[in-house]
Amino acid sequence: MVIRSVQLETVCGIGSKLPVNDKPEIAFAGKSNVGKSSLINALVNRKSLARTSSQPGKTQTINFYNINDQLYFVDLPGYGYAKVSFSLKEKWGEMIENYLKKSRQLKTVFLLIDIRHEPSENDRLMYEWILSQGYEPVIIATKLDKISRNQRNKQIRLIRESLKADSSVRIIPFSAVSKEGRDEIWECIEAVCPAPQTTSAAKDKSIDS
Repeated sequence: MVIRSVQLETVCGIGSKLPVNDKPEIAFAGKSNVGKSSLINALVNRKSLARTSSQPGKTQTINFYNINDQLYFVDLPGYGYAKVSFSLKEKWGEMIENYLKKSRQLKTVFLLIDIRHEPSENDRLMYEWILSQGYEPVIIATKLDKISRNQRNKQIRLIRESLKADSSVRIIPFSAVSKEGRDEIWECIEAVCPAPQTTSAAKDKSIDS
């Protein structure tokens, strides 16, 4: 996709009313510090559109990014961070649940899982919850650059087996450093959000994703 414009349009905190959008939405879910912000920045060729932080639990809102005025990236709050109160964890969970239940434009959910580790109990619960809402998530195995090439297939098998995901569930290894996996992720997005045709002149003035 040719990225012409990107902006953070809506931020929903605890108790906020979700926006009623008329464009397709692509949601990104994952535990704290799994690399959601880095992934979003890589997808849209921006260094700091979504804020990255070494402190887990930083994303405490649902953030809607308007892409080309034709679709939204929806960054859901990170889950599983141990150093927040149980009540706050519950509220974040309610925010995610509310969004998945009520969004009328949600087309697909990307579930991010750190490729270095077996999925956590929270990861498994989130995967099962997404399935229960009628969506088949695409798994993005982040931090690919942190493991050797020889470990890749083993870790992908571990993720699939731990989630009990059958062969139809797509798992895409991704590195925010090398951008490996970026094109495959965009293929998934464009499959549910076809981009309008642009002229050659317009493409010359745009950033190709």
